[in-house]
Amino acid sequence: MGITFHCDHCGKEIKAADSAGGKWGKCPACQNKLYVPNLNANEELTLAPVDESEEERKKRLMAETYQLTQDILQERDVPDGPADVTGAASEMSEKELTKNIILYLRLMANGDIDEAERIAASIAPHGGQAVEILDRIALSEMPEPELADVAPQVLAGLIRTLRAKIA
Repeated sequence: MGITFHCDHCGKEIKAADSAGGKWGKCPACQNKLYVPNLNANEELTLAPVDESEEERKKRLMAETYQLTQDILQERDVPDGPADVTGAASEMSEKELTKNIILYLRLMANGDIDEAERIAASIAPHGGQAVEILDRIALSEMPEPELADVAPQVLAGLIRTLRAKIA
């Protein structure tokens, strides 16, 4: 029949063989040490009361953690605007080009097509270098913080669109 219980640490449901009852083991999900109840020995399982204030505290801390994470991600240099379009194409540094590409992707994600097209025009003269940057963004496991809220499929589509424009 087996023994079914939940991990005290992560709450995942665990199924153990009857022979494991009354012994200590590790949770397969979180690897914390736990006691497998021995149901064959008529061991009574009692539920611990839920501390509502502790649950509320955990929710508040998780919300604070999320907000701090978002704030930290936004602390990177956020492009204020495009690099000077009037300058020669060879004068744009890789950092400026990266900022412009990120700005283009952000504007497209926000639906600001006209401004995004203006930025694309400043990126186009740097075709090969821009494609390398786009490939690096596309292959990155973690998106740029400015683009973290854009769905991965949408971001991939925006990158393909810009690649097609500059290729």
